Amino acid sequence: MDVRFQDTKANNSKESNSTEQQSHSKPSRPFSVAEAVVKILQDMGVQYAFGVSGGAIGPMWAALHQSPIEVLHFRHEAGAAFAAIEAHFASDRPVVVFTTTGPGITNALTGLLAARWEGAKVIFVSASTSAPQRGRWACQETSTYTMPSAGIFTSGQIFHYATTLESSDELPEVSRRLALGLGQPEGFVAHISIPTNIQTSSLKTSLPRVTLSHGIVTATEETIAKSVQLLCEGPFAIWVGFGARGAAKEIRQLAERTGAAVMCSPRGKGIFPENHPQFVGVTGFGGHESVLTYMQEQRPWHILVLGTRLGELTSFWNPEMISRRGFLHVDIDPKVPGTAYPFVKTFAIQSDVGVFVKALLKYFPERSSTSTFTSLLRYKRDIIHPRAEGKVRPDVLMNMIQQVIVEQSNAVIMTEVGNSLVWAIHLLQFTKPYRFRISTGFGSMGHFVTGVVGAALARNSKAVAIVGDGAMLMNSEVNTAVGFQIPAVWIVLNDGRYNMCEQGMTYQGFNSVDATIPQVDFVKIAQGMGADGIRVQSEYDIQGALEKAMASPDPFVVDVIIEPACPAPIRSRLDSLISQGATNNYSEEISYGGLPSRYSGDRSQLSQH
Repeated sequence: MDVRFQDTKANNSKESNSTEQQSHSKPSRPFSVAEAVVKILQDMGVQYAFGVSGGAIGPMWAALHQSPIEVLHFRHEAGAAFAAIEAHFASDRPVVVFTTTGPGITNALTGLLAARWEGAKVIFVSASTSAPQRGRWACQETSTYTMPSAGIFTSGQIFHYATTLESSDELPEVSRRLALGLGQPEGFVAHISIPTNIQTSSLKTSLPRVTLSHGIVTATEETIAKSVQLLCEGPFAIWVGFGARGAAKEIRQLAERTGAAVMCSPRGKGIFPENHPQFVGVTGFGGHESVLTYMQEQRPWHILVLGTRLGELTSFWNPEMISRRGFLHVDIDPKVPGTAYPFVKTFAIQSDVGVFVKALLKYFPERSSTSTFTSLLRYKRDIIHPRAEGKVRPDVLMNMIQQVIVEQSNAVIMTEVGNSLVWAIHLLQFTKPYRFRISTGFGSMGHFVTGVVGAALARNSKAVAIVGDGAMLMNSEVNTAVGFQIPAVWIVLNDGRYNMCEQGMTYQGFNSVDATIPQVDFVKIAQGMGADGIRVQSEYDIQGALEKAMASPDPFVVDVIIEPACPAPIRSRLDSLISQGATNNYSEEISYGGLPSRYSGDRSQLSQH
């Protein structure tokens, strides 16, 4: 990327486009530092700021309100951070999270760490205690006397860049560091902590004019040629991840020109159409047995890995997923290739996925219309008909979500961790990218019950969260959606328990744990906060309830009473946990992924997938 600086006089021009912004020097009335920071954020492309107010952040909060940036006041700082992640992915712009001192900062950290894992671009602006009051038991004191500095106020595992602004003289460097970070193709999470007295101090220095351009990481011609050589050695497969979401068209062209089988990570659903004859299934958590069958019966010579880290919930590090001659692994992060499978021969390629695949296409001519593909075993969804009696089965609910929401709307669908996540991965099918959002890395409960608000706002259209009752009780921003008239929809799988934990612990041999939750009426809660809602207790009522939710202009909660005894397709995850030692059974020895583990008991009711 290219960042250039030049001191300028006051200039009130607006930004010219999303990738070239300008910041300005002191106007006739001096900016306060808070106003200057807001101007920098605006010039960096920020459209939204989410947070929870407090006295110490007051000047910054007021400056945000006086700017063109849209400010949303949330009910919890973590909710604001999770919503910021999803607003970023919906808009492709950086989003600000703001909090006050002390607990305001610590409450936001879970969501900010999730932003780092997810690869979002989020700028955290917090307050800290003014220097004269530090060490004197100030209310919610935020200083080295009361809080750890490393990792929160310094760069590290949470923040790519973090600093405490002690003088307006530091603003040019802050602006430069933000520009550098936001110009990178990867995610960027920054923390700017501003003492309260500094927020109201006058700007003493001219701000530089910043030209921000986004760089594209590309492979060399030599690397492209070597890749073509390896792929031409024999049949190959393509493993698509979330990092390839911007290259859907090119990936489909490559697959159709070469006849390659295609599989995707859970986060990569929809980048390659799941109804395509060359699609063999989803790998990893909630994935499909058809992928392993393909690897066993038609093991390719190479696998071209595009934009996935191949972590536990994508691969379970399963040796069955290794091709005959190893991986060609494309990622913008050079640390990714070879990390998940360190013992496998890997040709590492640092490049933007779209640029790389487009370069490959030059070497693979278009196939004729009479070309045929190798017969591939594909995952097929079972059609399950509704029944009149009993609670709602999760697979019936997913089939209806597929029909009413996936196929009849353009809404983005996001799913909380838990059984709701694995049912959605396993049963929903997408034919386009940007329709499905999950978190299989950090995987925090409460992410998408709040993230759905940010997504719906930034898309200016419906966004749907499929969540469990546990997550809905943990962290919900229904009231925020009501306050700002955001058309978010929550579909709650209400089974009165943390059901993934209950089913999983039974499988692992821990039978005495209590994972139940007293039954909750989420419709009454929603209506009490000004939202709309409907309770579903029969499978025949699902379609009408979903159609009503999608037609409503208001925030809407669909409370579905779920049959808790239906086993979720989570066995692969549980076997991975057992291989890591999470078991209470020692009577029967098995082998998973080359690692010994033991289990016993009746697990026939758990899905094999």
